[in-house]
Amino acid sequence: MARFLLLNGPNLGQLGTREPGIYGTATLPQIEQRLRAQATAAGHELDAFQSDSEPDLLKRIHQARDQQIAVILFNPAAFTHTSVALRDALLAVQIPFIELHLSNVAAREPFRHKSFFADVALGTIAGFGPTSYELALTAAIRHVSQGGE
Repeated sequence: MARFLLLNGPNLGQLGTREPGIYGTATLPQIEQRLRAQATAAGHELDAFQSDSEPDLLKRIHQARDQQIAVILFNPAAFTHTSVALRDALLAVQIPFIELHLSNVAAREPFRHKSFFADVALGTIAGFGPTSYELALTAAIRHVSQGGE
């Protein structure tokens, strides 16, 4: 059994009502519930945490090492394009992570094209709405089952 951490950045607590044309109508609790069920069905465990606060996200990343988190599923939201601190925290804890996004950030405004995480992530999944989360968890489960490959 592996333990995964779903980490969500700023404004993702507003899913369901925030720009549904871009982000869809599913709420974050609904997405979390689906992912917990998916993890449980595969014999694993999923913890979830969302914050609009960079310091709170940093603390949660630091805690993940002590909690033996196997893979972090991370939607950094707006911090994707701004946070060296979160990047450094992920590198410091040395836990593999998958960057994910609801929207296709490469097809959006030019400032969204640069990610501070993509080059150090196992991979990036974007543009599939809530399915991006399910795909990320599928990839994390496969990563763990293949011994980290």
